[in-house]
Amino acid sequence: MSSKHLDWILEKTLENIVSAGSSSTATTRLEAFTRAVRIRRITVSRTPSTQDLSGGIQNSLLPYHSYNYELVHGACCENVIGYLPLPLGLAGPMVIDGQAYFIPMATTEGVLVASASRGCKAINAGGGAVTTLKGDGMTRGPCLGFPSAKRAAEAQRWAESPIGRRVLTDTFNATSRFARLQSLTFAQAGTYLYIRFRTTTGDAMGMNMISKGIEQALQAMTAHGFPDMNTITLSGNFCADKKSAAINWIGGRGKSVIAEATIPAETVRKVLKTEVDALVELNTAKNLVGSAMAGSMGGFNAHASNLVQAVFLATGQDPAQNVESSSCITTMKNIDGNLHIAVSMPSMEVGTIGGGTILEAQGAMLDLLGVRGAHPTDPGANARRLARIIAAAVLAGELSTCSALAAGHLVNAHMQHNRSAASSRVN
Repeated sequence: MSSKHLDWILEKTLENIVSAGSSSTATTRLEAFTRAVRIRRITVSRTPSTQDLSGGIQNSLLPYHSYNYELVHGACCENVIGYLPLPLGLAGPMVIDGQAYFIPMATTEGVLVASASRGCKAINAGGGAVTTLKGDGMTRGPCLGFPSAKRAAEAQRWAESPIGRRVLTDTFNATSRFARLQSLTFAQAGTYLYIRFRTTTGDAMGMNMISKGIEQALQAMTAHGFPDMNTITLSGNFCADKKSAAINWIGGRGKSVIAEATIPAETVRKVLKTEVDALVELNTAKNLVGSAMAGSMGGFNAHASNLVQAVFLATGQDPAQNVESSSCITTMKNIDGNLHIAVSMPSMEVGTIGGGTILEAQGAMLDLLGVRGAHPTDPGANARRLARIIAAAVLAGELSTCSALAAGHLVNAHMQHNRSAASSRVN
């Protein structure tokens, strides 16, 4: 059955609610959404072309009761047939910038939470993690087409001029209370001109916010002498969103964060079961040289994406933005016999309002971190704090996993905690 037909079922269900008026027996919106989910499951199970595969979905172990679909509708997912529970663990607590946090992590990888907790313990022994925010600006890079390369270059010169910059800035800023244009970066290929808008977005991750502003700014550009300009696409991959790109690695996107800690030599030996110099050499050989030999871009780390994705899933972030958000270089030094470790992450893309953050469970985890919703007095402070916490979680994960590798314990830990029976289809 087509998605249009499935959506029609949902709409008809909601119409029944409206027609019921204020009757005491009227179906609630939540009951109607749940009923629509059940109807979809039945429809999918009875679809002839896929019945040999999907026939069991109606009565499968995929849960659908006791979920607030009102939050999902029109915001998070379409053609909903249930929800997927994920195991949720807490790493820590870890002291980050003087405040202790339990770090929520949704994952199916055994050992990950335990390993991060060991890293937290070692970091706490040295006084905790300290974070530095180096930048805060989301980007969108439209592609503009012109009749000639000369004309495209003229458009760039106008946009870079004081009057052009003022027109674009004023138009863009007028579209939102929180979006403020910070900078423009240009690139030209023949008749195509790419403009990378970098802007603030408050506590939202901000893609929808800045896309609206850029659309208006480009219309103003057209009206100021460029009627022959054609917006090929609002996203011309010069952003660059949900893909690895040197422009993000070098220039940053979202929050650019560094987390660091100093681990006493005794803690390295007793908690991490290795030596400072062994960790420094392993990090150089693996995360720096090894990654360079592989031609890595932003992958100069052991497993930053593991920690980023686990916290992303727990807190309602866009999972696909794990791609660039996990760009990270891990550095280690022996300073006066102790271990200094840092993770530098130039493109952490997070928000504390909008998207999956509106869901109840994910919102509860943002509450756990004290960053749910928009900050009441300092727009963007909650999202920046979340980025700092995630970077510190990566720091803990890098420290523990590299220690396990240096000590030769990694395989044994996974064999003990990450073994499970293969899944099989139940008819």
